[in-house]
Amino acid sequence: MHKKNKALSVLGIFLLASSVVSFIVFYFVVMASQKGYHYIDPDTLKLVQTEEIADGAPTAIVTTSLGEIRFVLYPDYAPQTVAQFTQLAQEGYYDNTYVFEAKNDVYFAAGSADNDGHLPDGLPEEREKVPVETHQDLWPLRGSLCAMNTTTEGGFFKRLFKNEQTYSGTRFMVLGTVDFSDEEFASQFREASGSEALSDAFLERGGVPNFSQQMTVFGQAYAGLDIVDAICGAELYDTPSATTGYTPPKEDIQILSVEISAYSDEDKSLNEWENAE
Repeated sequence: MHKKNKALSVLGIFLLASSVVSFIVFYFVVMASQKGYHYIDPDTLKLVQTEEIADGAPTAIVTTSLGEIRFVLYPDYAPQTVAQFTQLAQEGYYDNTYVFEAKNDVYFAAGSADNDGHLPDGLPEEREKVPVETHQDLWPLRGSLCAMNTTTEGGFFKRLFKNEQTYSGTRFMVLGTVDFSDEEFASQFREASGSEALSDAFLERGGVPNFSQQMTVFGQAYAGLDIVDAICGAELYDTPSATTGYTPPKEDIQILSVEISAYSDEDKSLNEWENAE
């Protein structure tokens, strides 16, 4: 427990220190589809993750060994990522897969063949090469469903001019939150933002600002946030896996199934964000 608390302290300091800088950089100038620079326009910014979910919107019901998490999906913003995730879920790809990393309340990573983070044998290469789909309306808030980045293609000059292509794959991350309780940090964070609505969303809902615009956000949890928190805070092994470098939970946590569905009256009754207002 002492080691975990020490690791939490070090990670927390790093994340807090880097969050404001990262937020400034990625708020004002970010890479859109990894092709050149693109300014985020605060006048047109629409925080879809905080909006009321439309009837019939696509959802994913992720049943874990610790409980159920429900997400709304965003095919209009991340069509390729949602299409692959949906197809894999319907094929049963995620059934009985594993959470293979959890970082001190900040996020957990899941969808691997074992608890070390390995991919299954024979997985087609194209499954791990879905172009990253970032959008100014999607941000790494608490409960965000994100595709894990896999690789970046491009040499020195492509990186220099931001023409490289970053890809994601089959494994996914669900975000917890950094600690926003420090008033000085919260004040600096709010001042750094060019959008009061966006800074309010992070400060009120939580999230991981220094992941902003670096990976595909393709869903948002609206139920089961306590399960998200429990998995993100799972006790980990003291050392990473020798073969993958990931640090899995000491007690296995599995993704038992992923069911693709549609937002219904039942989901409205379960929506923790709306029912808390």
